Amino acid sequence: MTKTAWVFPGQGSQAMGMGKDVLELPEVKPTLQQADEILGWSIAEICQSAEDKLSRTLYTQPCLYVVECLLADQMKAQGHYPALVAGHSLGEYVALYGAEVFSFSAGLQLVKHRAELMDSASDGMMAALIGFDRDQLAQQMQQTPGVVLANDNSAAQVVISGTVEAVEAVLSTVKAKRAVKLNVSGAFHSPLMADAAAEFKTVLDSVAFRSAVVPILSNVDPTPATDAALLKQRLIQQMTGSVRWQEISLQLPELGIETVIEIGPGKVLTGLIKRTCPNLVLKNVSNLTEIPTAVDSTP
Repeated sequence: MTKTAWVFPGQGSQAMGMGKDVLELPEVKPTLQQADEILGWSIAEICQSAEDKLSRTLYTQPCLYVVECLLADQMKAQGHYPALVAGHSLGEYVALYGAEVFSFSAGLQLVKHRAELMDSASDGMMAALIGFDRDQLAQQMQQTPGVVLANDNSAAQVVISGTVEAVEAVLSTVKAKRAVKLNVSGAFHSPLMADAAAEFKTVLDSVAFRSAVVPILSNVDPTPATDAALLKQRLIQQMTGSVRWQEISLQLPELGIETVIEIGPGKVLTGLIKRTCPNLVLKNVSNLTEIPTAVDSTP
């Protein structure tokens, strides 16, 4: 039996109309009603709304969480189970739900608080660099206080985060094929999120975590873990810590994974994994029609 990992994308993968078919399933109505009650607004309406509204952190993160959780539920309902899970930033919450660490509603409560805190962040900025000299970047960042590596996505793509002055300084000195300033409210995955992380920790502390039914590769520590206390500690560190996605990708074949399924809108993660581990079989499930018919893994 093929050993399969499920990976879940985060902010940036959202698209207008995402999850339309799964959100219309009669059996998910109670879950959607519960989600709308927790959030105070309609997931289905926001997913169909204008791109600028869906792309606001306050709405993006809960919408991605709900759509990806429902798709994961449908995968399991059709007999598919992962041997391993991981998620990129917000996607880690879906990975934890998929590994039965917490309930759908507990996870959504966490995501709601996280999204509110991150949406209200106003310090700093983030920028993506594609096609650059890694040594030059490391050297420049070392010489520039106030900037960190927020996302190490692949050998050719990273995101830096920090004060406006520090990020601008790095962008002005490091040569890259492409540099894109991200449309986000603050310097996510950096020390500038320390106050928000401290506030979020009090919310996290109130949620009971269970041991995962399958190992999880966390953003801040890409070694497989199932222990509830360890997974919670890693999640606490995630808001200020770097997303080590390249290391997560490299771990997959080392752990015997042969197939990776990205569950959620877009193909960002499979694209990154392909560049890092070209021999893995990569699949995408962004809607119900893409759910594989053959059962590819067992719990």
